Amino acid sequence: MNNIAKIVSLITLGLVVIPCLLFFVGAIGLDAVKWTALAGTIGWFIATPMWMSRELPVDAGEVEI
Repeated sequence: MNNIAKIVSLITLGLVVIPCLLFFVGAIGLDAVKWTALAGTIGWFIATPMWMSRELPVDAGEVEI
């Protein structure tokens, strides 16, 4: 699961960066950059916490039974 999330995260990060570079060289229009960057940002915020989050240890002194 982590490997799939890392791959999706990398692809969506590319959806943010690559259209900006293509716009800089004049290959695509501004509307296309906005929509692909928005999709990439949403995808990145969904995929990245799946592999970057960590389990926090439970302190026995803080657990109330």
